[in-house]
Amino acid sequence: MNNGYGYLILITAFFTAVSQIMLNVSAEKTYDKKLREYLNPWVIGSYAILALVLIANVWIMQFVQLKVAHVIAASTYIFVLVLSRVFLKEPLSWKKVLGNALIIAGIAVFIL
Repeated sequence: MNNGYGYLILITAFFTAVSQIMLNVSAEKTYDKKLREYLNPWVIGSYAILALVLIANVWIMQFVQLKVAHVIAASTYIFVLVLSRVFLKEPLSWKKVLGNALIIAGIAVFIL
């Protein structure tokens, strides 16, 4: 991450995780109409964030090596684990922690 664009990929990974949490929040709610399951602020907001992340990633990819970008983007899994624990109160299992530790180790080995 010798330039600032690597940090932008990290930010887009965070917002990808936020959008996934938003979809999970929407899925846990019950709706009176089937159409409201898909047309509610959580789902619409989530897909809007994903669209912005997609546009940002396409722009960022012209400044960063593709192999580096995908390694940094793997941090999405770490953000999902943390955000789901904080906001959804999901329990942490040793498999989740071990998997994320391996992701962190892989990112560190590749980046450093």
